[in-house]
Amino acid sequence: MSEKKAVIGVVTISDRASKGIYEDISGKAIIDYLKDVIITPFEVEYRVIPDERDLIEKTLIELADEKGCSLILTTGGTGPAPRDVTPEATEAVCEKMLPGFGELMRQVSLKQVPTAILSRQTAGIRGSCLIVNLPGKPQSIKVCLDAVMPAIPYCIDLIGGAYIDTDPNKVKAFRPKK
Repeated sequence: MSEKKAVIGVVTISDRASKGIYEDISGKAIIDYLKDVIITPFEVEYRVIPDERDLIEKTLIELADEKGCSLILTTGGTGPAPRDVTPEATEAVCEKMLPGFGELMRQVSLKQVPTAILSRQTAGIRGSCLIVNLPGKPQSIKVCLDAVMPAIPYCIDLIGGAYIDTDPNKVKAFRPKK
């Protein structure tokens, strides 16, 4: 178990929020969720950026390589619209993709809304950092995080990131019995 304090990147990808046209409620919803379920110490590196693939890639690289994030959660840019390029940027910076994250998030989201099939969320690994693309709506963020959070701490263990644990009364993290 690593003794380093976890650093978690939260990146909102939105042209309008990055210009201040509206408040970023999605990124704040992720941060609130993390504060609610994670019981080990962590700090957040928070960014709000436009839907620009080069900037998304640079931001993910900066957070993983320079800021030492063990986990980066993105919100926005995962739909079919022309400017939705978050999955492509994520794939470009990752060494390994973990498609099961997107599959599970779409599965649980389809129980809420039929348009969840249009979502292209994915996840991947860059070094010792797990990057997970989340949808843009705060209600959907919670549904998706509740589904995938049980696997996140163990995945981070396997890739050499900082130790993260959750409140088992809220989200029970899976770790194999020793």
